[in-house]
Amino acid sequence: MKPSPSHAEHDNDVDSEEKEQGTEIEVDEEALPSRAAAIHEEIRQDGEKELERDGMALLWSAIAAGLSMGASLMAKGIFQVHLEGVPGAFLLENFGYTFGFVIVILARQQLFTENTVTAVLPVMHKPTGSNFMLLLRLWGLVLLGNLIGTGLAALAFNYMPIFDEATRQAFTAISEKVMENTPGEMFANAVISGWIIATMVWMIPHAENAKLLIIIMMTWLVALGDLAHIVVGSVEVLYLVFAGTVPWQEFFWPFALPTLLGNITGGTLIFALISHAQIRNDMSEEAKAKARADQKRREKAEEKNAAGEQTE
Repeated sequence: MKPSPSHAEHDNDVDSEEKEQGTEIEVDEEALPSRAAAIHEEIRQDGEKELERDGMALLWSAIAAGLSMGASLMAKGIFQVHLEGVPGAFLLENFGYTFGFVIVILARQQLFTENTVTAVLPVMHKPTGSNFMLLLRLWGLVLLGNLIGTGLAALAFNYMPIFDEATRQAFTAISEKVMENTPGEMFANAVISGWIIATMVWMIPHAENAKLLIIIMMTWLVALGDLAHIVVGSVEVLYLVFAGTVPWQEFFWPFALPTLLGNITGGTLIFALISHAQIRNDMSEEAKAKARADQKRREKAEEKNAAGEQTE
């Protein structure tokens, strides 16, 4: 492992074995038991950086992400209006859903469903109380910022003279479709959505030039399946709230709470746990192999010393 640059401890420091040993997380594929382990450690390294970030920086980045996610509803609504009657309109209309994700991920803004997998890996690696508190702090700030940003986007779409009546009606139709789901359906859809987004996060570190293609491919799949996403869905449901179509309480139930729990379940409790378990096994096997090799070296050294003593 590489030596870690010295730095003064602060309240946001993540507990990890590497910090205790004064080293950095090893991300070199050649030094790890598998390529999957290298991806895992790279994501864990990113997760530690996110957990240690300043709170206000996280909040402002999350607000920017919420605003950016408004591009998904905007693009989908515009496509719906202008592609009416065109063969394959359903596929092209849902392509608009990917716009917000492309902006947010490439601009490195804070999106809640990304952090359900990225920031949770350091906690799974060393599940201490302080690490759990850092995770809850991150999730709370990012979710709050995302909801503020989506609320501002929904307000702008409702009250600023930007779109014609046909586009506004398309926004309403898209948003009302979200609210047709029961709480159970919201939760189930959100579990699958959380899984897909977590898979995308796992694929991105070594994607190189294919990063844009992966973002589009995975988020387009979420749109085609009419799956629930807490941030994109918030733009859509808050659009209805500010238009007076649905009351505030319906934002929280049947939409926000089941969707939030589903996204966390799919992205964290399923994907991250399974992926982490796989890598922990890899790493433990590597540790066992290293211990066996060290033992053999010690035995050989002892044999040489014994042979030397007999010669004398």
